[in-house]
Amino acid sequence: MADPVLTFTDRGIYCPAADVFIDPWKPVDRALITHGHADHARPGMGRYLATAGAAPVMRHRLGDIRIETVAYGETRRIGDASISFHPAGHVPGSAQIRVEVGGEIWVVSGDYKVAPDGLSDPFEPVRCHAFITECTFGLPVFRWDSQDAVAMQINDWWRGNAAEGRATILGAYALGKAQRLLSAIDASMGPILTHGAVENTNEVLRAQGLPLPDTIRVTPELNPKDHPGALVLATPSALGTAWARRFGPASTGFASGWMALRGVRRRRAADRGFVLSDHADWEGLNTAIAETGAERIFATHGYIQIFRRWLESRGYDAAIVETQYEGETLDPDPAEAP
Repeated sequence: MADPVLTFTDRGIYCPAADVFIDPWKPVDRALITHGHADHARPGMGRYLATAGAAPVMRHRLGDIRIETVAYGETRRIGDASISFHPAGHVPGSAQIRVEVGGEIWVVSGDYKVAPDGLSDPFEPVRCHAFITECTFGLPVFRWDSQDAVAMQINDWWRGNAAEGRATILGAYALGKAQRLLSAIDASMGPILTHGAVENTNEVLRAQGLPLPDTIRVTPELNPKDHPGALVLATPSALGTAWARRFGPASTGFASGWMALRGVRRRRAADRGFVLSDHADWEGLNTAIAETGAERIFATHGYIQIFRRWLESRGYDAAIVETQYEGETLDPDPAEAP
């Protein structure tokens, strides 16, 4: 019997036909990377392969790495496998990885969302026999409002804070979520100040041609009084710290899919929670899976047990894969450095 297209090891998802790993969490010789978040793109690999859109952030975060790039839809023959990268819609440069061996096609989705965000290349369904999916928000309670609706909520909150003389501090991850917020809100309402980790990523993405509004890096020398009514875009790790308290009277918010759950906002000590995620909601997960045409589904990170049972009830051959991917958490991204 031929080897399966992909196997699951203690180092990561492995393709025997190509002798490559996809998003490995332990050092390997050759790694195919879906996107630049720290739980998927880790240091220590001998060689990396990623999309041209993901590579600059990976270099920024991982330093001097040996990396080769591909365009979306470009097919590479590696060993006995044909491999291509396709838009995942998660963050700029993110990809699903399609692996074909002997006519059998498997797809590793990485992280994904199906709703366009105006910055990332929109999610592209890829037909396959087996689909490896995240299920970070794999419960029916997770259903996202439109990005425009959430942006209006944030604009109203910011406007109200400014009218009352308060700063507005909004927590979001430095890669993906922060830039999505910047592109969605009304940047004409006032100055936008950014945490160093956010601004570092902004600079990388601006250099790639992403249209982001003007922002001002928060440095030790910056005087918040010179920027009344500002929106401060901070990393989650900065909320509630001396870094945030320097802005004086402020209202604090947090943007995350987890804000759909009661009590989570209190855990973050935030005044406002905005439901916005770079991961697919319940409907998005089910739509994406159906559009692949796959009969075999592997659930990686999220509500894996519940989601597997749901998939089985829908007639899929479903299984669980234990990985070290985190999805969207409420904890600091380990790559968040000033």
